[in-house]
Amino acid sequence: MPMSHLLALSYAGLSALPIAMHFAIVAGAPLGRFTVGGRFPGQLPPSWRVLAGVQAGLLALMALAVLARAEVVFVPIRFLFWPAVALTAVSLLANAASPSRPERLLWTPVLAFMALAALGVGLV
Repeated sequence: MPMSHLLALSYAGLSALPIAMHFAIVAGAPLGRFTVGGRFPGQLPPSWRVLAGVQAGLLALMALAVLARAEVVFVPIRFLFWPAVALTAVSLLANAASPSRPERLLWTPVLAFMALAALGVGLV
């Protein structure tokens, strides 16, 4: 398996973690301490749960762009690859600076590995 495929599949696999969390939040799971800086320690208000759904969709699109760049899938969104890398890096910085300790501890390492995998896809 080419290295770019392995890295892209790693990115997609890791992105499944926050996607799953966001879907759980949409469904009403009390996971607020792991997102939006821990502003809502339990269940997020309805408008924030809608935004969690949007974020899940965005993360899925980003994963698809990374997979497309590595030619694991053939969809016409390769042009979204570098914006996906940039958004991953911004998300990494935001989560690393979060006032929520659980959010920092959980998502900083996940996003760091996602960012490294995406950069690897771009540079391989």
